[in-house]
Amino acid sequence: MSKPVPDKAEVALEYPDKFYVGTFEHSSRFEAHLDGSGFALVLTRPGAEDERKSVHLHISFGLLAGILRELASSVAAIPKDDIASSLRRRSPSCSRRSTPIRKRDGGVSPRRRRARKPS
Repeated sequence: MSKPVPDKAEVALEYPDKFYVGTFEHSSRFEAHLDGSGFALVLTRPGAEDERKSVHLHISFGLLAGILRELASSVAAIPKDDIASSLRRRSPSCSRRSTPIRKRDGGVSPRRRRARKPS
């Protein structure tokens, strides 16, 4: 079942003599699932015949593992605050799920902070 694209994706396909590029934004839809041999992703942009487009991508589990390893090794270079603010800006529902309720130091996160009683 397809779902709305919450942010955007840009796809480019380059051949020696041709270049195709497509953007899939909020009006577009996506489907993603695992099958017996890998990960499948379909991006669909509805519209008139001259605007409509779709991209079908299948990535084997071996390649997916390599991609995830590469992403994991590069994510350390991105400041944590940049990731959190990007999530909040682009998808409020994602940031609610990604914001921890309890901090590592035992404190309470700002969205769950209770008023202190005067001592």
